[in-house]
Amino acid sequence: MFNRVILIGNLTKDPEVRYTPGGTPVATIPIAVNSKFKQGDEMKDEVLFIDTVIFGKQAEACGQYLSKGRSVLVEGRLRERRWEYEGQKKSKMEVVANTVRFLSKKESHSGDPGPGDAHAPDEVSDVEPF
Repeated sequence: MFNRVILIGNLTKDPEVRYTPGGTPVATIPIAVNSKFKQGDEMKDEVLFIDTVIFGKQAEACGQYLSKGRSVLVEGRLRERRWEYEGQKKSKMEVVANTVRFLSKKESHSGDPGPGDAHAPDEVSDVEPF
């Protein structure tokens, strides 16, 4: 079987970084992916909101350098999380990232890179710790 996802989108919120009981950093970044398609003679816009989960060093880098509105390229695999809440079964699709590439940098009004962006890496990779 083959499970690979590549997305380009914009963060809809700042990254949320937490740590597992074993100390492994885990970041969640919600991204919006815009698509256009033709329906009859009309062009339609479609927006998908997708949560991305990142582990390890790249989770910390995402927490440090990314913020709402930044563009990223995410490569990873699709996974379904399932849980039960108040007696109802719930599920959610999310991307577990292998690679996160930072595509745009926020700029100040003077055109200079903002604080914290001067040494931001363009790409970070890590693998899921389990």
